[in-house]
Amino acid sequence: MPLVNLTEDNFDELIESHELVLLDFWAEWCAPCKGFAPIYEAAALEHPDILFAKIDVDSQAQLAQQFEVKSIPTLLAAKSGTVVEVRLGSLNPAGLEALIAKVRQAQVEP
Repeated sequence: MPLVNLTEDNFDELIESHELVLLDFWAEWCAPCKGFAPIYEAAALEHPDILFAKIDVDSQAQLAQQFEVKSIPTLLAAKSGTVVEVRLGSLNPAGLEALIAKVRQAQVEP
């Protein structure tokens, strides 16, 4: 599945329609965010069952505030609507794959 840009307008609809979600909070001026982008994009192609979304903290400040994002990049993982993991900073490909495996195995209370 290609990357999706989340906004306040499409957030609820897209989140509710996917069991597994990865949210990348980023900004255009953030060098580590730019370095992480190709890794995130490649993982999105490898895992079409997961919603890989990007949230620009400058244009979507309310969403960043809602999730208490204090630094970027911040990667938030959710399963069945429940946040199961938060990672600060960029990840290398192996680190992102490990996070995805952990999210897939996460147990979520109904």
